[in-house]
Parts: sequence; C-alpha cells; structure tokens
Amino acid sequence: MNAVPAEPAPPAWRQRAVERSTRAAKLRAEQRIQRFLDGAQELITEKGTTDFTVQEVVERSKQSLRSFYQHFDGKHELLLALFEDSLSRCAEEIREATAAKKKPLERLRVAVELLYKESQPRPNKQSALFTDFAMQLLASHPAQVTAAHVPLLDVFTELVEQAVESGDAHAAKPRRLAALLMQTAMFTAQTPGVPADSNSTPVTAKEVWEFCLGGLVGAGVK
Repeated sequence: MNAVPAEPAPPAWRQRAVERSTRAAKLRAEQRIQRFLDGAQELITEKGTTDFTVQEVVERSKQSLRSFYQHFDGKHELLLALFEDSLSRCAEEIREATAAKKKPLERLRVAVELLYKESQPRPNKQSALFTDFAMQLLASHPAQVTAAHVPLLDVFTELVEQAVESGDAHAAKPRRLAALLMQTAMFTAQTPGVPADSNSTPVTAKEVWEFCLGGLVGAGVK
C-alpha cells in the first residue's frame, strides 16, 4: 500500500496573513462584545434594575440586533457575562484588600465584610445583578451560578486554608467552609434586617463577621 503523501505546508507569508486576519477579527469581536456589556451596564446603573430589553442594549451600544445575537444567545447570556465579570472583579478587590493584613483571621474579616457590603442592594448600582438576576439564575441555572462564583470561592478558600494552617480556625473541608462564609455574607446582605418587635433592625457587616467567626473557631465542617 502506497503511503498518502503529506500535504505541503503553506508558505510562511500565508500563515502570517491568516494569523493577522484572525487576530484582527478577534479584536473586533471583543470590542463589539464590550460595547454591548457597557450599554447593559449603563442601563442597569440608570434604572437600578435588570428590567430592560435587548433592543435598548442594541440602541445604547449603537450596534445591530444581528450583531448582538452573533455574540449572545439572548439577554440572559448577556446578564450572565456581566454577573461573572462582577464576581471576578469582586474577587480581585478582596484579594487586594486582604493582602495588606498580616493575620489570617483579619484577612478573613476584611473579605467577609467587604463581600457583605458589595452585595447589599443600593440604588443605581450594579447590585441589581446580585438582587434581581442572581436570584433568578440560582433557581433556573444552578450550574452557571456555581461556575460564576469560582474566582470568588478560590479567594475565600485560600484565606480559610491560611487561617487553618496558622491554627486560628478549624475546618475539615476548607473549600466547603469558604462557600458557607460567602453564602452567609451574600444572602444576608439581601435581607431587610433582623425582626425586633414590630421593627426590622439592619444587620451590620460587623455582625455578619462575628457570626462567621463563630463557625471558623468552632468545630468546623465535618
């Protein structure tokens, strides 16, 4: 049986031309995507809610509806992209804020309090992503919620592991405890407060941390 001759490699100039063309197309696509994201973010900031239409995003970004659907399946996917970006930025902010602290528990305190404050509903802020959209997403697409939280969970896991290594905290499963800390801070931030008689008393970041601290220095997750 005769061997099939290998096809000759394309000339180097052709490879360079294709690579340049691919890079240029990728850059244009990234720029279009960013304009859609920026347009959606402006609408969230103005309205204080995620209640807007794809057409509004298209008009705000000065692009076409066809271009939008080339990059996104729909409004849900656009919001998911914003949600993931928000969590990634939050993770970086927490990493930077905790880096200046020397003691592991102090780093965790800063992380929990900062996450709590960032997750609180605020008028005309991106927190609408955490209130309106995140709650819907949690019920309809739990796997996507899990994936979006990975950067933040990684930061909290590192901080818990450092506290365990120093002997300041106890956790048989550091990553699981880190997830509990995150959920406590984020979901408590969505509540109006703690009922007291006929009134509701707002929960403070300090109170959330003190509650989390009890779990950290206690028996941990078994």
